[in-house]
Amino acid sequence: MRGSYVGQVANLRPIANRPTGRLDTRVEAGWQPAAGWQPAPRDKLKLVLLALVLVVLAGCGRSAEEVSANTGPPAAQVEPELDANNFKVDNPEQFPLVTAGSRLAAPELSVTGVVSPDVSRQVPVPSLASGRVVEINARLGDEVKKGQLLFKVQSTDIAGAYSDYQKAVKNERQAAENERLAKVQQDRAHTLFDHGAVAKSAVEIADNAEIAAQTAVENAKVDTTTATERLRLLGSDPDHPSGIVEVRAPVAGVITDQQITAGAGVQALTAPNPLTISDTSHVWIVCDVYENNLAQVHLGEYADIRLNAYPDRVLRGRIANIGQILDPNLHTAKVRLELENPGLMRFGMFVTATFHGDQTQLRATIPATAILHLHDREWVYMPAEQGRFRRAEVVAGDMLEGGLQEVKSGLKPGDRVVSNALAMQSTVEQ
Repeated sequence: MRGSYVGQVANLRPIANRPTGRLDTRVEAGWQPAAGWQPAPRDKLKLVLLALVLVVLAGCGRSAEEVSANTGPPAAQVEPELDANNFKVDNPEQFPLVTAGSRLAAPELSVTGVVSPDVSRQVPVPSLASGRVVEINARLGDEVKKGQLLFKVQSTDIAGAYSDYQKAVKNERQAAENERLAKVQQDRAHTLFDHGAVAKSAVEIADNAEIAAQTAVENAKVDTTTATERLRLLGSDPDHPSGIVEVRAPVAGVITDQQITAGAGVQALTAPNPLTISDTSHVWIVCDVYENNLAQVHLGEYADIRLNAYPDRVLRGRIANIGQILDPNLHTAKVRLELENPGLMRFGMFVTATFHGDQTQLRATIPATAILHLHDREWVYMPAEQGRFRRAEVVAGDMLEGGLQEVKSGLKPGDRVVSNALAMQSTVEQ
């Protein structure tokens, strides 16, 4: 570039219409000086200075370019993110492979469910008298026995019941006395009739009076019995009446609902019931089954039930009902299982119910160590071409003997997988 500037300086010539002896420094490419033309001494000095300036500028421009090329930041290199579906590791031979075996198994459908009380075995405990709760002896979640005291109510209903009882007793005594007098009149009429002292009509009147008296006595006894029973139902002794009504458990079970507190008012035999007792010896399992899986569920069949709290215990429940109305949002049907409670199941527990199909299927089996549990999903590592590996999602099944585990889907018998998925995952993360 320096030579080019020098060449341009050599091609300088004066521009027309300029005073003689004055030099214009503008450059015209391809211009040649006229024969015999020589610049003035002062113009020679200007040419030399101009050439030096052009040389310095050319050198500075090149230096800036060279500095920029030599001292600039290196070009960024983007390393590709590890693809879990296709990656390569050093020394792949350190990860031994196993071949998936096969096993015949019936198709299964696993759904979640909740332990619920048997509605037919839920017994409400109403208040037998209207009044105010003065004492609570059993609360929500307590296990109670039949006849156990639950709560007490202070009520004025006892006064009315005791008044009716006293009236019934008095009426019974009066009816008994009237019946005794009617019997005396009847005997006297028969004696007089036998001696011809009275007519036959007098005897008939005495007989009718005695029959009416007997009927009155029987009715009075019924009233007395009813009044006595009412007092006893209210928890009061007829001989020692009290304004406190005791409510006792009609059945044994667990209190699953409580609607009263101390000092609260209650109405006799009116909802909401103060307490509800549920029999826990027999429970329901209510499951949600999606619409496209309903064909695998049939009434009367049995399902395996596993409790999240006791995963080693397997129970069996019978399908007693399949809901006729589907959830409009989830498109699931409520399937109800019934079974006896061995004492482990509590209301509200989560369970997993497994329904078994009729036809068997061929499934793969691999060592349990070949399955990686990550983010609530299950994976296996499978070899690919040229020493590469890929990660595949599977659905694991039951544990088998010999450290094997069944694979429901995602793997076929004969496929090869890494025998230790956890070691492979650690290497990949590094």
